[in-house]
Amino acid sequence: MKTLIQFLSWSGLVLSANLVAQEKVTAQQFVDLQEGNKPFAGFRRAHAKGACVTGEFVANGALAPYTKASLFEAGTTAFVGRFSIAGSNPTAPDLKAPVRSLALSFNLSSTEQWRIAMNTPPAMAVTNAHDFYHQIVAIKQGPAAIKAFFNEHPESKDFLNWKASYTPSSSFALEQYNSINAFYLIDNQSNKHAVRWHVMPSDNTPNTLANSNNALFDELANRLAGGPVSFNWVFTLASTDDDETNPAVIWPSSREQISAGVLKIKTIDASEDARCHDINFDPLTLPTGVVATQDPILNARSAAYAESYRRRAKEKLLEALQ
Repeated sequence: MKTLIQFLSWSGLVLSANLVAQEKVTAQQFVDLQEGNKPFAGFRRAHAKGACVTGEFVANGALAPYTKASLFEAGTTAFVGRFSIAGSNPTAPDLKAPVRSLALSFNLSSTEQWRIAMNTPPAMAVTNAHDFYHQIVAIKQGPAAIKAFFNEHPESKDFLNWKASYTPSSSFALEQYNSINAFYLIDNQSNKHAVRWHVMPSDNTPNTLANSNNALFDELANRLAGGPVSFNWVFTLASTDDDETNPAVIWPSSREQISAGVLKIKTIDASEDARCHDINFDPLTLPTGVVATQDPILNARSAAYAESYRRRAKEKLLEALQ
């Protein structure tokens, strides 16, 4: 047990050191800011409210020429995932949450995994971890600070345009979830293809359940009782005009898109011992055939996820020892 605690502490320090070198803001600072003065022990510091799901990805083989990743060969692969809303409060009302998320974990072999973390915004408001940190500070300070922040950051244009046109839906099943950051697909000839992806809902049946603090999760459970919830997994290929390291710019809709197959959500489990709760959905846990770009936000996300995981794992361990 002592070894585990030492490992958790060491891994957080190493990732924080890497983040300091790149962006001059630590993972500890990020997570301190997210959790506030009264953290909810044992819960994720961001996206604390969530429920685990299981399902399968049915690949059509269309993306296989672009990547060595076995997931995209024609066939079916099981996954564990998690729907969640933004914020550090695991009991927050969810229907009006401005950001909804879908995370996936694929075990592709005994040694290879892929962790994916997607959100409803298609772009970041800023391009680096330092500015992202101060965006969160402004959000916590209130509307005047937020307005001042965006006035100082013209690169937020695409994010603000999306925000102005976006209305949160009444169901997790009706949202589009985006990778936000770009990655490289590596094919069998070692060619590199910069991509982003999104999953698009196949269903348009409206939510008929009454509003409640747990509306989104109750609605999803009710919907799944009638059968799987499906999403089309679509990849957008960058052109030479696109900067794959800049997450604040939305690529034009004219870019080539490839539908790689269908994600089918089959079950939901909101219990404390559900399968996804111990998974760190680190976006830099990648399989052969998928490589991270030099987008600095990717490194910041990975380090913050690791620090959040370290804290809640330590809290759960100490609770078990009492």
